[in-house]
Amino acid sequence: MERQRRIYSLEFKLKAVELSNERGSSTIVARELNISSDNIKRWKKEYNQGKLTGKIVSVKSKEEQELILLRKELADVKMERDILKKAVSIFSKSDK
Repeated sequence: MERQRRIYSLEFKLKAVELSNERGSSTIVARELNISSDNIKRWKKEYNQGKLTGKIVSVKSKEEQELILLRKELADVKMERDILKKAVSIFSKSDK
């Protein structure tokens, strides 16, 4: 069984580093957050080097989320339409 890699937000990483610095133990914080202590140690090292990165999570309203979904769906439908137009064109030429 393959383990799925989890992606942590930058906010989560910063909070984990902050908690680890406050409590003085990466292991305890890792156990509380249900993550590997190696992750926290790596994040602390990256933070100290100014290289800590993560996925920035933006909060969107339901309407914004629906709009994004509808735009993706529209793009898919347009692509399908264009493919079908080309297919009709090709098949109509071969009938002649």
